Amino acid sequence: MSVRLKLTLSYAGFLILAGVVLLATVWVFLLRYVPDAPRGEPGRDQLESGVPAMHTPTRDELLQAFAPRAGQVLAFLLLFGLAGGWLLAGRMLTPLDRITLAVRLAAIGSLAHRIRLPGRRDEFRELADAFDNMLARLEAHVAEQQRFAANASHELRTPLAISQALLDVARNDPTHDPGELVERLRAVNTRAIDLTEALLLLSRAGRRSFRREPVDLSLVAEEATETLLPLAEQHGVTIETAGDQATAVGSPALLLQLTTNLVHNAILYNLPRDGTVRVTTSVAPDAVELTVENTGEPLPSVTTLVEPFQRGTGRTRTDHGGVGLGLAIVKSITEAHEGILTLTPRDDGGLHVAVRLPAAPPPTGC
Repeated sequence: MSVRLKLTLSYAGFLILAGVVLLATVWVFLLRYVPDAPRGEPGRDQLESGVPAMHTPTRDELLQAFAPRAGQVLAFLLLFGLAGGWLLAGRMLTPLDRITLAVRLAAIGSLAHRIRLPGRRDEFRELADAFDNMLARLEAHVAEQQRFAANASHELRTPLAISQALLDVARNDPTHDPGELVERLRAVNTRAIDLTEALLLLSRAGRRSFRREPVDLSLVAEEATETLLPLAEQHGVTIETAGDQATAVGSPALLLQLTTNLVHNAILYNLPRDGTVRVTTSVAPDAVELTVENTGEPLPSVTTLVEPFQRGTGRTRTDHGGVGLGLAIVKSITEAHEGILTLTPRDDGGLHVAVRLPAAPPPTGC
């Protein structure tokens, strides 16, 4: 049976039950004033006064008069309950028709449709609003994945196209220096490998398939800065580290990758000379925070920096040698650790990045 029919029968059944209880109550009330059998002859006072005696019906007579009327009332209640229940059920289930339509459209790929259920806020309105929010997030996610696939294809096609061009030159020009060709092919191949590894890391962080354990962000920051210190010296950038012990829960490898990416970006996208990178860790109630701040050119907008293959204010290739996934990986790792990533442009140029993660619970005593 359909839900509408079930609700109709439920309404009608409840109405019949209420009618039976009401009629039974009336019957019990009447029985208190009705004798079991007819009373005797009228008294002498009644005969002498000439006042006719009133006839009091017995229970059998009352039942014969009451039962047909009660049956008629119950029949009316049944018909009324079925008709009224059918109309009420249809009215109550009308929002489900709009929700069902939206689900069917989403199932065939139409994610732009929204229910936008009018009326007061009730259970159906909350369900419709929740479904609209889900569709909006799903549409944004699909659009992001499509952009990511297109950008990844473009980035991967570039080294392949360069390799093919170099090989064509070598085939058409036998006198070309093979050492130079090999070196250029090696550089192109290295970039393709770096890009592929970054894509795999991004996918791994998005799946959240990693073991969680306590990780001290201050030690992670020290390891990352020590690893990138030669690169900082090469670019004339000074790295400063400070902060207290800040223990989060997560993957040590992923959190090290997150910190390394932030420090690496801060070094590369800095001032041409005398740049500074400041790495700090701090502890807040129920959270720990890692901040990486660097000097650099003024940034008019930072909203697109966390998208894959975005560099600066657009998809512009630079000589920094990055693959355009640094901050996208940072965002994915932060979300996988249930944290919050905040990017803020500095007033005098550069970027301030804060990663806020849930703090590790205090160790329990033995």
